[in-house]
Amino acid sequence: MALNKKNLNNLFYIFVTAHLIIWTLVPTLTNNNLPLDTIEHLAWGSNLDWGFDKHPPMVAVFLEIFYQIFGSQDWSYYFLSQLFVIISFYFVFRFSNEIFANKTLSLLSVFIIEAIYFYNFTTPEFNVNVCQLPFWTLTVYYSWKIYSSKQINFIDCLLVGLFAGFGFLSKYLFIYLLVSIDLLFIYLIFFKKQKKFDFKYLITLEVFIIILIPHLVWLFNNDFITIKYGLARTGVEQWNILDHVKYPIIFVLKQIGILIPFFVLVFLLVKKIKFKYSFKDKKFNFLFAVNIIPLILMVITSILFGSKIRTMWMTPFYLFFGTFFIYIFQTQINLKKINSFLIGFIILFLLSPSIYGYVSLSKDNKRTDYPGKEIAELVERRWSKNFMNEIKYVVGDEWYAGNLSYHISTRPTWFETIKGRTKELDPDGGIIYTGNADVLKEICPGDFGKINKQGFCMIGVRNR
Repeated sequence: MALNKKNLNNLFYIFVTAHLIIWTLVPTLTNNNLPLDTIEHLAWGSNLDWGFDKHPPMVAVFLEIFYQIFGSQDWSYYFLSQLFVIISFYFVFRFSNEIFANKTLSLLSVFIIEAIYFYNFTTPEFNVNVCQLPFWTLTVYYSWKIYSSKQINFIDCLLVGLFAGFGFLSKYLFIYLLVSIDLLFIYLIFFKKQKKFDFKYLITLEVFIIILIPHLVWLFNNDFITIKYGLARTGVEQWNILDHVKYPIIFVLKQIGILIPFFVLVFLLVKKIKFKYSFKDKKFNFLFAVNIIPLILMVITSILFGSKIRTMWMTPFYLFFGTFFIYIFQTQINLKKINSFLIGFIILFLLSPSIYGYVSLSKDNKRTDYPGKEIAELVERRWSKNFMNEIKYVVGDEWYAGNLSYHISTRPTWFETIKGRTKELDPDGGIIYTGNADVLKEICPGDFGKINKQGFCMIGVRNR
């Protein structure tokens, strides 16, 4: 088994196609329902806005586009998620080829990150973390274009601003990448004097801000609810001095654990763990900036604020780890050991979807086992017996009401609450409330039903 240098491009495309097919088929065949985050973000998509209580809007935009094309076909959302993953792989491959000018090393840079479970096991759930992936790689790729070019290209600056804006509108943690890249440029321009300041750099900032303006206005009008949610998730409101030590240590240990399969593949590839680096090396500086500085900033955040860093937040942070480690060990890479590496890679490549499928089929108490489609059919059947108008709205939490919004054929608009919004609603539209069965039964002015301990209150125009 060996890598044929004449067919490396073909091998890359075979790899990403296999990844796309496997990770679309496995969850499609083994899950009964879409995962929690995907259902939640689809609910947001039914009622698009410039932001939501938990996250900015980009994830809901992409899901709603796919809903308008495919409707409530679960496979399409697994497919969407894998599209985002393989687009990211593609730009990692292109970027790596510019770093190495060697397609063998570029291909290994992509193969090796397949060992990180953020890019396999967790990818069926299309959420804000997956939504960041292509924008992370695109921002890095075009930042590299600016960094490595003697003459600054207007288009490159525009594209960095565009993709950075989309990434930030996917999840605010994207700022860690942007700060890292900015720190590198500030260091080179103002301290090392290795680059000259060019006013074209401001194009990036201008485009970035223009893209963010509608969301910033929404944030201001909604009392910065999304930022408050993010801070609450870190646990900073429940301050304890020990958290400034405990949480950073937990964070570092978790990252080491996550990266063990990755380091196994590194070990299979190199002769010995020995590398040379120099901060005079421009390529090393850039790779260090986009791989290590975001992690350092995350640790510093945890130390300063005593904040809990949730594991899934790190999803995009390791996209260029393969490129970075291949670069620092490139003189130690032993292509005679490539067969051992490829065997390890193939085992991990097949093991991950096998474990996912086994877990999905063997356990029956997961969110993906929820009978969302069946419940929606029961609700629609009962609705048609009692009411003559169309179901236009569902009200309740993102999971139960979100599943109705996704599965009901009329694609009702989801609201968490309609308090203060009744004037916005179509008076001819039917509405379904979901929630605590005991409470709803007491206050429901329409037709009440109970399925799986969940209450459903239906209010519409009665059949004559």
